[in-house]
Parts: sequence; C-alpha cells; structure tokens
Amino acid sequence: MTRYNLVPYLLFFCIIILSIVSGCTVRKQHSLFNAPSDIVTDTIKQVYVVNDQGISDAYYKIKVSDQLAIRNVQNPEFGATSGTNLSGSSTSNAVATGNGQNTLSYPVEPDGMVNLPAIGKVEVIGLTRREAALKIQDIYKQKLLKDPIIDLTVVNLKVTLLGEFSKQGNFLLEKDNTSLIEIIGEAGGITKTADPKTLKIIRGDRSHPEIIYVNLTDINSLASKKLILQNNDIIVLQPTKGTALSEKLQSFNNIVQPLLVVVNLAVLIFTVTR
Repeated sequence: MTRYNLVPYLLFFCIIILSIVSGCTVRKQHSLFNAPSDIVTDTIKQVYVVNDQGISDAYYKIKVSDQLAIRNVQNPEFGATSGTNLSGSSTSNAVATGNGQNTLSYPVEPDGMVNLPAIGKVEVIGLTRREAALKIQDIYKQKLLKDPIIDLTVVNLKVTLLGEFSKQGNFLLEKDNTSLIEIIGEAGGITKTADPKTLKIIRGDRSHPEIIYVNLTDINSLASKKLILQNNDIIVLQPTKGTALSEKLQSFNNIVQPLLVVVNLAVLIFTVTR
C-alpha cells in the first residue's frame, strides 16, 4: 500500500522537472515581438543592430498627414506687437491640439501643403520643423505680421513603450533629438523585474524592420546615435529569466494543486477499499 501513496509525489516531482527543463524557453514564449536575432540579448555588450538602415537624419522631415501646431510667440522685446494669434481668422481644417494653450494644429495635405490662416497654402513636405517654421515665419512677415516669431511642432510624432516600464503606452516626441533615456525617464524608469540587457527598438518598415538591441547596464551604450528616437519606434523591454520562470512555476502550481488533491483523494479511496 505504501507503493500507492508515492504516486502523487512522483507526479508532482515529474511536473517540477518538466517545468525546470522548459524554463530556458519561458521568457521567449512570453516575450513581445519575437525575432530570430533575440538570442543576442544574452551576450550583447552595448548596442547591436539587425537590418541596419544606416544613420537616419536625426531631424524629422515633415510628411503627408502630419499635424502641425503653429503659433506666433511674438515678444515686445523684439519689436513685435502684442498677441499670439496668427490672425483673426481660422481655417476649416484646423484642429485643437488640447495642450491647454489653445494652439491649433493643421494637417499636411496630400499635395504636401499646409493651409494656414490669412496666407493660405504653404509647401512644407520634406522640411525639418525648423526649416518649416522659418519659411512660414518669413511669409507671415511679408504679408501680415510685424517681426513674427513662429513656433512649429509636429504633434503626431510618437513612440510606443511596451513591457517592463513603469508606464506603458504612446509617448509624444515633442522635440528633435529625443533620446531613449529621455523617454524612459518620462515613463518613470524600468520595473524591478526588468532585464536591462533585453531592450530592443523596432524601427522603420514593419515587414523588414531595423531592430536595435541595447544593453542598459553599460553606460557606453548611451553614446550610440541609434538611440535618437524616430517616429513610430516600438520600444520593448523583457522581464528577467528568473521572473519569467517564477511566473511559469506559479502557473504550474495553480494547475498541479487541484490535481494533487484529486490524486490524493483517489489514492485514499483506493487504500480504504482494499
């Protein structure tokens, strides 16, 4: 009869062994956006790039469908008249940005033009934010305003943070040359269970993306120009192997405990009825 009492314990032992053997693949099974190149995360020293598309221009170039928030920040110190509106009129395609400053945004139309109050259409496609601001500023100066100071922001630029960050979701790129560390800081840092060697940035063409692996434990990684963020970057950070294995074991435990109760009950009934 002793032989039968060992059955639940042998079953439990086998399940534990299986869970440990499968532990090496746990993180990969639960990680986001897996790629064959993810194996480098265990040995990477600083920054490693797959499908390198070269050093892109750090200064964003305006594209069709971008939303441009444009305002005149005139200052009497520069001889400008008071007021911050571009004009007393508005265009039908302007959209409020919701930033609390009553700044309107204007879409870049399929022809590469943005339709602005009083001055009409201005071609901005392919320009940097600074180049577009100076161009619009010059046109307003010629046609309407005295010494305008134009501030231009592309309000639809964003990156997406997923995984072991204190805050996940979409984060706006509100200035040129926004770095990875600035966005991580904006997200409140990484969690206690994050593996700082597993951070990756997915960039560019989604069918053949550039993947940038970053070892956050090495300060020299921060010098890489690849860590200047681009529009629509996806930034993913995985948990440590220990955390992933612990979650796996907990999941196994939730399944095994009810089974052990059933097996013990069956053994007890079998023993009593012998």
